[in-house]
Amino acid sequence: MNKNSSNIMALAPNTSNKRETVCIFGTGDFGRALGHKMIHSGYPVVYGSRSPQISNLIPKDAEVLGHAEAAQKAAIIIIAIQRQHYNFLIPLAEVLRGKVLVDISNNLKLNQYPESNAEHLAQLLPGSKVVKAFNTVSAWALQSGTLDASRQVFVCGDDVEAKQMVMNIVRALGLTPLDKGSLLAAQEIENYPLQLFPMWKFPMFLSLGLTAFFFFYCLALDVIYTYIYEKNNFSFFIAITIPNRVCPVMALILLALVYLPGIFAAIIQLYRGTKYRRFPDWLDKWMLCRKQLGLIALAFASLHVVFTLVTPMRAFVSWRTSKGIIAQALNNKTEPLNNTNAWLSDSYLALGILGYFLFVLLGITSLPSVSNNVNWREFRFVQSKLGYLALILCTAHTLVYGGKWFLSPSAYKWYLPNIYILSLIVPCAVLVVKFVLIFPCVDKPLTQIRQGWERNPKYSE
Repeated sequence: MNKNSSNIMALAPNTSNKRETVCIFGTGDFGRALGHKMIHSGYPVVYGSRSPQISNLIPKDAEVLGHAEAAQKAAIIIIAIQRQHYNFLIPLAEVLRGKVLVDISNNLKLNQYPESNAEHLAQLLPGSKVVKAFNTVSAWALQSGTLDASRQVFVCGDDVEAKQMVMNIVRALGLTPLDKGSLLAAQEIENYPLQLFPMWKFPMFLSLGLTAFFFFYCLALDVIYTYIYEKNNFSFFIAITIPNRVCPVMALILLALVYLPGIFAAIIQLYRGTKYRRFPDWLDKWMLCRKQLGLIALAFASLHVVFTLVTPMRAFVSWRTSKGIIAQALNNKTEPLNNTNAWLSDSYLALGILGYFLFVLLGITSLPSVSNNVNWREFRFVQSKLGYLALILCTAHTLVYGGKWFLSPSAYKWYLPNIYILSLIVPCAVLVVKFVLIFPCVDKPLTQIRQGWERNPKYSE
């Protein structure tokens, strides 16, 4: 196959039925799982072990030999051992000269050593071609076949040919190789599996902080205030009532925070007159975690739906309903239907249902399995156009329900506004500024800037 057939190689890395033998040093969990997967993909596998006798744990179609003898049978050797045991490879330096060594090791903590494990291996065996790969795939995923969440394999190395050989194996195993460049990228690749939801930290801390604030805010106004001034014990509100107020407020605010960085980005680009200057770091990080903010907002909205559905089963609601019926019976008077309240109630529910439907649609299209099947314009239409429509509906839903408290003096306990009033500040600000940005006199120059036009071309250098 000539050098110009790289595209064909990407689609069919090995067109022949016979695959090259692969050697694996290490018979631990990952070494056995990877060998089993390779055998199923048509690769002859030989294990290099200190104890060459056959073990029941080794795949039955694999061969087990001593390290030196096993290394002589293959051009690619997978090093499935920990870094602290690399020294046993030094006496095998001549046998391993010219071989492709695939380092799959991980560490126990971030930046545990000054250099990456792969770089350390390359220093120990300078005559070998070291490639970093497979460290982001778990042994359990290889054994069970559930690779949907870990199908991508990062690959890096200084030798292009050796790296291509490893990437061909990755493709043959049904995985997706991602070339990360030279061996200098190995430190980043080794740190990747140790990071616990790196893009979720800011959204989670922000959500927990806001949830705690609004919970204690409602606790002060709905439980403590009523107990002090009205002598009513509403402590049971902590279980259902307060969470059912906090959840919709959090959902609305977080949804607004998904679109607020886009507003800031547009204002900054209009002010600068160019798109070729980086945004501030805080805005970059904020924009990168918008998906996570949106999914957390959807979770709060779903909790609000569940809490609302169980509300009729509450003892407090049954007592309040019975009390109203008995009061009408004792007074021998039936309260007439208030058409205004009926319209407000139905409008509030309709807006909530439509807003939640779009909310769920936004969440579904953010899933990789769905977003990969739509083009860029379709994805942008759903996430931007329908996203703003969802924000409008959810804001209107809150405004119809809680708008009555704006002008009610009794709603300002301890001179503090109701929680629903607070929840409308951020979304209303986002919608007002967005409404200004879609004016032709503003939208036209903004579109030109995003298409490459600059007010001052010096920033493009």
